[in-house]
Amino acid sequence: MYPWLALGQFMNKFLDKAIEKMENRPLGNSQLNVSEISLGCMSFHTREQGVPILQRALDLGITTFDTADLYDKGENEKIVGEALKAQRSSVIIATKVGNRWRENGDGWDWVPRKDYLLRAVEDSLRRLQTDYIDLYQLHGGTVADPLEEVIEAFELLQTQGKIRAYGISSIRPNTIRKWTNLSRGASCMTQYSLLDRRPEETTLGQLSSHQHGVLVRGALAKGLLIDRPARDYVGRDREAVANLLADYQARVPLSARAGQAVAYALAHPAVSSVVLGASHPTQLEEVIQSWRATTWTDDEQVGLRSIFPAHFYDQHR
Repeated sequence: MYPWLALGQFMNKFLDKAIEKMENRPLGNSQLNVSEISLGCMSFHTREQGVPILQRALDLGITTFDTADLYDKGENEKIVGEALKAQRSSVIIATKVGNRWRENGDGWDWVPRKDYLLRAVEDSLRRLQTDYIDLYQLHGGTVADPLEEVIEAFELLQTQGKIRAYGISSIRPNTIRKWTNLSRGASCMTQYSLLDRRPEETTLGQLSSHQHGVLVRGALAKGLLIDRPARDYVGRDREAVANLLADYQARVPLSARAGQAVAYALAHPAVSSVVLGASHPTQLEEVIQSWRATTWTDDEQVGLRSIFPAHFYDQHR
């Protein structure tokens, strides 16, 4: 759990009363409505760890859950499917495909091929204990991949009713540009935060103009925007990151930092949901408490942008 908030009886009462509902937002051009905060499930690895996190997420109003067939060799999908089985009709389950574990288990290979995707979806459906996936995402990709073939597979699965919508998970502007020009996909999961404003230059506008909703990962910048020690991050060296964080920490109280970071990402009109990971239920509670307590104004946004100047992609343009 994060050490920066003490969870006493008052906080528990606050959470139970204030965090009962969460607004939903449309996901791109699809029929899906996703909760403003989604749970990224990669951070837990066993049922004993995962089920309490998933249950607390539901209690806090989260209805959207993101996993991948890559995580723990499919075990993560099993945990998610089992825990959400009773709520299946009221939740959005997103998973990802494209990485195939080798038989000896020593790693995985990138397989963005139609025949593989059509087989892999059956395994994900079985592990998730469902007959449809709400959002099926390509787990990576480059402009050299046969994206037309991938899209053909997704469109077929959608026609068959095995998936409701599809998207991509990528941080590469050139890949995202090609994807949006070719597909009728619903979404893109991409990294975006105060410390990584690069998508503002290129990808967010591209996605919005093609009606692809954005699922944000990395909104807390691996904890740097809360209290983690400075390190090299997305093209900035440790010293540069430390200088930015020093200004941020001087102006934003510790208890408000997570909330400010989440609110900033959610404020962009292209963004449908911020995906948060958690390895303990309390982590999720603390971040959501901080976000709920945030008073968001245009002046707040301008102030945060003045602390963290935009920088730009130097690769994959």
